[in-house]
Amino acid sequence: MNGRLFLLAGIFAATALGADQAALDRGQKEEARSCIPCHSLRLIHSQRLSKAAWNKELDKMAGWGTVVNDRDALLEYLTANFGDDKPLPTPAMSGNGTR
Repeated sequence: MNGRLFLLAGIFAATALGADQAALDRGQKEEARSCIPCHSLRLIHSQRLSKAAWNKELDKMAGWGTVVNDRDALLEYLTANFGDDKPLPTPAMSGNGTR
């Protein structure tokens, strides 16, 4: 019985992970569609914000006219990849090695 329960839990976990990855993929596409026309990836990807802070940023952008078709997926993508629990990116260097 315990083996069956363990197997069932594993199947549910794998299904949930697949759904999460699909949402993250949709979020990345939404970023390209709704964010990139106004922002460079460097500006977006250098941020480290909580989910609440990313949500507030999306509200602010919507107030300025940005249309986001899949807001939930975009919010999940930003939080998963650029959340306040993620390490800061390596600073970009110029061609001669200076900042």
